[in-house]
Amino acid sequence: MEAVQQKKRVLAIDIARGMSVILMMMIHTMLIYGTIETQTKTVLGEIILWLGRGTTMFLVSMGISFVLSRRQTFTAVCKRALYILAVGYGMNLLKFLVPEFIFGGLPEAFVSAYGLKSGTLETGIFFLLLGDILQLAGLTLFIMGLINHYSKSKYVPLIVALAIIAVSKELSGFRVGIVGLDYICDLLFSNQFNVYFPVFPWSAFILIGMFLGRWYKELNENQELFFKKMLFVGLAFIAVGGILNFSNPEYHFGDYYHLGPGGSILLLGTNLVLYWLINIVVHLFKENNGVFNLLIFCSKHVTSLYVIQWVLINWGMYVLGFWEHDQWFVLSLFPVVIATSISIQLVYNQIKIQLKSKWSNKDSNELIVNS
Repeated sequence: MEAVQQKKRVLAIDIARGMSVILMMMIHTMLIYGTIETQTKTVLGEIILWLGRGTTMFLVSMGISFVLSRRQTFTAVCKRALYILAVGYGMNLLKFLVPEFIFGGLPEAFVSAYGLKSGTLETGIFFLLLGDILQLAGLTLFIMGLINHYSKSKYVPLIVALAIIAVSKELSGFRVGIVGLDYICDLLFSNQFNVYFPVFPWSAFILIGMFLGRWYKELNENQELFFKKMLFVGLAFIAVGGILNFSNPEYHFGDYYHLGPGGSILLLGTNLVLYWLINIVVHLFKENNGVFNLLIFCSKHVTSLYVIQWVLINWGMYVLGFWEHDQWFVLSLFPVVIATSISIQLVYNQIKIQLKSKWSNKDSNELIVNS
């Protein structure tokens, strides 16, 4: 997901993924600090709600970038999957358990929103195991590794993605009734908010990205032709998804986090058309400009920025409260959260560089002494 090396960078993909990172910071700020009325009955709340639908570009981008990555062996992909899962649960630890220990408990309003009580073992386990986008990414990488190992056809990830979309709603909420295994079932099929992005259906977005990445390579990395074909696929998905949603909107798009087939297909189509539009915008401006550089930076550091902004926002509840502010206050927080998250990322990058330099010098000195 992060710092992917590509043979030929697709700028529009970088820009789209960078935009999704900025959008996620704004959405999470609204979800934590805005009152329910602010989120549902204000102009800003409505805008953020619909912008949130575009953050799935992050998932499609992941699939495309996977294909363009040099790390294609099954072992390398599995190691990456385990790393992403470790980061996901480490983020939960930093978001919830560390501040609970420091401040003597999570904010009561926040815990109550999940129907839990602060300071209990049950609550601690619940938040440690909370399923988010990183758990989805890690588990989907295993699927992608298997597909990549056994087939190079671009249609295999497409078929698997469509199959996942087709059965997701029917499998939603499936459990076997065994402690431990039920948690695995939740990561795959949850219809509750202990897992926000279950593998069924959200992995389909990443697998569609894998299909697109393979298609892009098949087109000899012809970006103009690639985005035109992406537009047509997107419009076809919108047409099919629109018809399905019209037939039964509650079933197909009643719950954004646990979509039905029509909702998934419509959302996928919309995002593919957005990619086409972003590619047009990219070609209207010079590549080397401040906005593009910022978005490329966010795209390059997507995983660490995701962790940083969530930890920052969650820790901020102890100062600003949970679900307490109007749209104007939330609006004023957007640049603060974005700027602070990026600043922390820059500091983190410098620390990594210094540590790497320190260890390199140490190894060089040891080599000189031993020689």
